[in-house]
Amino acid sequence: MAEIVRTRTLHEGWSTFRLIDIRMDDGSVVERSVEDHGDGVMVLPYDPARRTAVVVRQLRAPPLFRGEGEFWEAPAGLVEPGEAPEACARREALEETGLQLGSLEPLGRYWSTPGSSTERSWLFLAPYGEGDRVGAGGGADADEEVEVQEVPLARLAEAAGTGELQDLKLLALVLSLRLRRPDLFR
Repeated sequence: MAEIVRTRTLHEGWSTFRLIDIRMDDGSVVERSVEDHGDGVMVLPYDPARRTAVVVRQLRAPPLFRGEGEFWEAPAGLVEPGEAPEACARREALEETGLQLGSLEPLGRYWSTPGSSTERSWLFLAPYGEGDRVGAGGGADADEEVEVQEVPLARLAEAAGTGELQDLKLLALVLSLRLRRPDLFR
């Protein structure tokens, strides 16, 4: 079985970047890069009565670096040490969208980019109603500048079908909701 035989930290900050040496089954040693910032959550709040969902837009440095602009994403964030993923999903939804979520529908935990990152993403669907909006949202940090948008589910399904949804996690959430509740997309 492969084993890590050496680890070197290159940078510690919001993310930690490491080089690791792995001894392979055949005895050879290979070097790999690892970006580590822990687990994340993504939640798609949806209003079954009005057939809408709340998504966000915000500046993301990597797409900007690649020459692309902002795009729709699901409310998301990093799980704090000792925090349950469900608590994180509710906290992030409140901070980013102003929604106080009740029940969560877990979809599972998935590796976001297993070739380079340690991040595992917990995905949730969350029904909400008009009375669940308790704030404006917009993010908890002054530099977040989160734009909150309520979008018809039919529009999100259309965007998923045409390749317009650029965030893979949002695509997975929309398609999962569509499989579970096709009635909401008519």
